[in-house]
Amino acid sequence: MTETHTTGTRPARPAVVPRTRSRLLPPLLGVVALLVVWQTATWLFAVPAWMLPSPSRIVVEAVAVAPDLGDDLLATTWLTVLGFAIGAVLGLLVAALLHLVDPLKQAVYPLLIVSQNVPTIALAPLLVIWFGFGLTPKIVVIVLVCFFPVAVAAMDGLRAADPVALDYLRMSGADRGQVFRLLEVPGSLPTVFSGLKIAATYAVMGAVVAEWVGSDRGLGHYMLLQKSAFRADRMFVSIAVIIALSLLLFGLIALLERRLTRWRPRRER
Repeated sequence: MTETHTTGTRPARPAVVPRTRSRLLPPLLGVVALLVVWQTATWLFAVPAWMLPSPSRIVVEAVAVAPDLGDDLLATTWLTVLGFAIGAVLGLLVAALLHLVDPLKQAVYPLLIVSQNVPTIALAPLLVIWFGFGLTPKIVVIVLVCFFPVAVAAMDGLRAADPVALDYLRMSGADRGQVFRLLEVPGSLPTVFSGLKIAATYAVMGAVVAEWVGSDRGLGHYMLLQKSAFRADRMFVSIAVIIALSLLLFGLIALLERRLTRWRPRRER
């Protein structure tokens, strides 16, 4: 009797594993189908490996060069994390400042939009001329690509505060700082994390571009060397590592989002 009562009062747990499996299965099947078509095409048309290696050849090469990629992977990871952190913090601070000071927003926001029309790959050589081949130009490149999505997402989130809650706080006598701290900042978190996830993927791309332009280590430098040697298989290995690093950063940001936005309904996370 006791066991039956306990089972009946315990709330039903959501089927997390089947739901996760159903979400992951379609993209995994798509990747497998792409690899099968790729492998078949390279074998059927006898495509030279220096032009387009088969997936199986890339896997074999990945196992062979894995011990040599460690230092370059660590260099790119450190550069990515450092640049992303600086860009994200800078984007959040600027977004808060522009949100609180409306005349400043009207003056600066159009310049932010215009600045995004300048391709980063065109700025990178100029940064090398201005700052040399050290760490600074690489960090600046990553900060530039991370800053904008975080700043714009944060400004949109701060502006989209719940109007009913806003009226309630104002009627309760809350000042501007209290409205910002108690309503606008918590309400903007979902949008802010959307910007952070986009910036995390951009950060890896920015690090590789920076290393490509001027560096003596890192995945970008490694890819440049392999391009000169016509080692397309090793370039694909580098691309796979870059994708894995981007997905890892994206996943960490998504995990942090889930922990900090538990107040949201599950279907909105």
